[in-house]
Order: sequence, then C-alpha cells, then structure tokens
Amino acid sequence: MRTATGTAILLMALAVPGSAVAADPGKILVTYSDIALAGYEDSLTTAKSLDAAIEALVAAPSQETLHAARAAWIAARVPYQQTEAFRFGNAIVDEWEGRVNAWPLDEGLIDYVDASYGTESDANAFYTVNVIANAQVSIGGETVDASTITPEVIQSLQEIGGIEANVATGYHAIEFLLWGQDLNGTNAGAGNRPATDFDTANCTGSNCDRRVQYLTAASDLLVADLEEMVANWQTGGGARAALAEGDEAKGLTAILTGLGSLSYGELAGERMKLGLLLHDPEEEHDCFADNTHNSHYYDVKGITNVYHGRYERIDGSTVNGPSLAELVRETDAALADETETKLAATLAAAEAMKARAEGGEAYDQMIGEGNEAGNEAVQAVIDGLVDQTRSLERVIAALDLGGVTIEGSDSLDNPGAVFE
Repeated sequence: MRTATGTAILLMALAVPGSAVAADPGKILVTYSDIALAGYEDSLTTAKSLDAAIEALVAAPSQETLHAARAAWIAARVPYQQTEAFRFGNAIVDEWEGRVNAWPLDEGLIDYVDASYGTESDANAFYTVNVIANAQVSIGGETVDASTITPEVIQSLQEIGGIEANVATGYHAIEFLLWGQDLNGTNAGAGNRPATDFDTANCTGSNCDRRVQYLTAASDLLVADLEEMVANWQTGGGARAALAEGDEAKGLTAILTGLGSLSYGELAGERMKLGLLLHDPEEEHDCFADNTHNSHYYDVKGITNVYHGRYERIDGSTVNGPSLAELVRETDAALADETETKLAATLAAAEAMKARAEGGEAYDQMIGEGNEAGNEAVQAVIDGLVDQTRSLERVIAALDLGGVTIEGSDSLDNPGAVFE
C-alpha cells in the first residue's frame, strides 16, 4: 500500500490575500460531482438501451437479436468504465460498486459450463451450483429458493458463502449470459453462446425459460442499481452532499485517492500486470466479450476526465468546469506540465492498445506467452499508469494533503508473491 501524508490545509490559502482564485477548491468539487452525475446518467441511459435489447432478444431469439444485445452491452461499458475514477475515495460508490462490476466470476454458479471447467473447487462450494438448472440451492446451511429467478434471488446469490468469485449480478453476469464462456485461451475468439439458449420453443438443451428469467432479472437489477447511483450524485444526494458538506481539503483528498488508486493498484496492478505476469486470459476484465481493451481504455480516459474537469457525454455534449489541473498549475507550473504530459502519454499508450485490438488482436492474445509485441503494448500502458501515479503523489505533496492512501498491488510491489 502506497501512502502520501501531510497536513491538510485550507486550500484557499493558496491565493494571495485579496486576489481571486481561478481554481477554487469548492468549485472543483462541484465540477467533479457534475461529471460523476453525467457519467452515471449516461451509464443508466445505456443500461436501459441494453435492457431493451435484452427484451427484444428474449421475445424473438435469433443471431441478429443476440448480436444487438451484445452490441448494447459493449456500448454500455463506455460511460460506466469512465465512472470508475469516482470509486476509490467515495465510500458510497466503493460499497456499491461490487453489485454492478465485480469480477472475476465463477461461471458455474450461474449456468452450464464446459467440462474443462471442472466439477468442484476447494475454495468455493458453490463453484458448479448452476442456479439456472436448479430451483433450489442449498449448500453448507445456506438455502436459496430459486424456483422463480427474480432480482431478489440473484441479489441473495451475490458473493454467497462470503466468496467474492460468486458474482451473480451486474455487467459481468450479463456478459457471461450473452456470450457464454470464452474457451479460446490466448487464441482468437470470444464466447460463442447460441441464440437458441434463450429460445423457449427451440431450446438448445434445457432451462431456456430459466435462463431468460435470469438474464431479465440481471438486466432489471442493473438498471435499478444505476438509478440509485444517479440519485446519489444529484443535488442533495448522499455522494454529492458528502463532498459539499465536508472540508474542501478532504474533498480534494477523495479525488486524488480515486485517481491514484485506480491508476496504480487497481488498473496497472490487479487488472493488467497480474494477467501479463501469468499470461492468463482468466485475468482479463471483460473476458467473455473480448472487450477488455475498451474496458481499460475507458478507465484511463476516466482518470483524465476527472483531472482536467471535462467529460464528453454519449450525446456529444460536454460537462466541464474548474479542475484539479488548474489548481496544480496555480500551485506549481512545472509539476502541472509533468502531470499533464504523463496523463497524455498513458492515454496515448491505451489508444495504441485499443487500436491493436480493433485491428484484430484481442487483449487475451496480447497477454499471451511468447507474444512479445502484444506484451509490450500492454506493458506500455502499465508503465504509463505507474509513471502518472508518481506525478500524482507529487501533486498530493504539493497541495499538502493528508490522508491520501493509494492502493497497492502485489503484482507491482511484490511480483514474486503472485507465483507463490
């Protein structure tokens, strides 16, 4: 764990007495909250579009309606991933996030899996429960009545047994249901679930009616969860109020905790370096859909959005205002140049990785053992994220902020532990 300490000060004191401050900390927090609200509103809008596409799929299952639902899922990831910069530093968001974006998941909890998946796990008694095939789940004294699969039922399955890999709700549960397992390893290809898995009249095998129930329940729940988070960032909402009513220095601490922790421990470490060290496609974030390049790119974009106080909405309009970038420039112009250069370099590396994927080499292929050029493309993003974190640590020191804790990762701080 990487920690920057110092004494929190009233940041208005950065101004020369009697002069105006262009980058007023209070106004920076308003911009931050406005961008959060816009990002979650866009996430809700695209989740509703995904819900409509899922309704069309289950009403008339075909390769065309399945393809449309998959496309809607990929589109929904664009605004949501940009909101991840708000997760760390905002307790309301961090406590909620696991309901919508937890990963990786043990697929056997939800539905049928390939024989290569295995039949049991020492770490997870629910590894192959397959709630879609079983109306009653009862293991180790925990019983779930799943005779009808509802949002409440899948909520009760989320992290059942206290096991984080038991992901039953959110984007990745929906992703698994739309694509199925990706059995291609580090070779080309995503999941390939047939549309007949949702066709109750011409079912692939069995339980198509219950699979439809699960997919519909997961989609409805995602919409409801995003509605909750939109409300938290509206005027008077819990997340916005926590920033507005607190000390301005604490608000800036929340911003920098989010940027630093997402940059370093979460994205560079857990989501990228771990998979690259192990050359393991099971460690890629949007693994069933082969959408990981986009997932990582929009995380990087979200960090840039928050730092510069500017977000482009899905309708092409922008939300912008006083920013952390302006405050840093007023405090130390050389540090501002350094930080902005580092952020731009990371974004450029992420764009190059994204372009490589769009050119035909998926992220799981890039991290494959022996793919030197692909490994280098991923490592360039990791290096950029680590490098920009160093600059963010200098920003924390320059603003004399205390209490900023940047999450660490064994993948970066103690890579030998990964192989133990």
